[in-house]
Amino acid sequence: MTVNLEVAEGVGTLRLDRPPMNALDVATQDRLKDLAEEAGRRDDVRAVVIYGGEKVFAAGADIKEMQAMDHTAMVLRARALQESFTAVARIPKPVVAAVTGYALGGGCELALCADFRIAADNAKLGQPEILLGVIPGAGGTQRLARLVGPSKAKDLIFTGRMVKADEARELGLVDRVVAADQVYAEARAWAAKLAQGPAIALRAAKESIDAGLETDIETGLAIERNWFAGLFATEDRERGMRSFVEEGPGKAKFL
Repeated sequence: MTVNLEVAEGVGTLRLDRPPMNALDVATQDRLKDLAEEAGRRDDVRAVVIYGGEKVFAAGADIKEMQAMDHTAMVLRARALQESFTAVARIPKPVVAAVTGYALGGGCELALCADFRIAADNAKLGQPEILLGVIPGAGGTQRLARLVGPSKAKDLIFTGRMVKADEARELGLVDRVVAADQVYAEARAWAAKLAQGPAIALRAAKESIDAGLETDIETGLAIERNWFAGLFATEDRERGMRSFVEEGPGKAKFL
C-alpha cells in the first residue's frame, strides 16, 4: 500500500510509503483520502501524525503520470485531487506533519493540511509547480496564502523556489525545526499529548478556527458561540470543571 494508517496509544500515523520519493500519484491520493476519513471516524484515533519516513516527506505529484493527462483528463481529476487533501485538512482531530527531506509541490500542500508542522533541520519545502508551467492544484494557492500571508505565498509560488527549514520557520510555513532523527518522535509527542485531551472540545476548537477563517468575524463568532455552549452538554466539560474546582487547574484526565 502507498499509504498506511498505524495506530498506537491514541495516535494514528498516516505514513506515506511509495519509495523512493513518495510521489503522490492518483492511487496514493485516493488511498490518502480513504485513510484520512477512516482516521476521522475511528474512536481509537484521537490525534494524527502525517509522516513520509526518515528520508523524505513527499517530493510532489507523479509528474510522469501527470504529463500523460490532457485537459479533459485533468478536468475530471482535479476535484478528486483537491478532495484527497481536503480530507486530511478536515480530520476533526489534531493533526501534525512530521516533515523530513523534501516536501515539494503536493508534498508541501499535504503539510499545509496539518494543524502544526515539525520539520527536520535539513528539510526543504516549496511550491515549484510554476517551473512546470502550471500552478499548485491541491490547495497550495489557498492554504499557503492563509498560513503565511498573500505576499509571502506569491513569492514562493511565483518563483517556485525551495526554502530550507530555518527560512520556512521564519516565514511561518513550519512551526518547529528539530534534528532530522528527532522529527517523528517530536511529532508523535505533540500528538500523544493532545490525544489525552478532551476530544470534543479539541474538535470544536479546530472547527471554530478553520471555519471562522473562511468567513466574516460575526459569523465566526456565531460558530464559536454555538460550539462553546454545546460543550456544556459534554462529560468532558463536567469532568474538567469539577477537577479545576476540586484539584486546581491542569489536572483533569479525559480518558
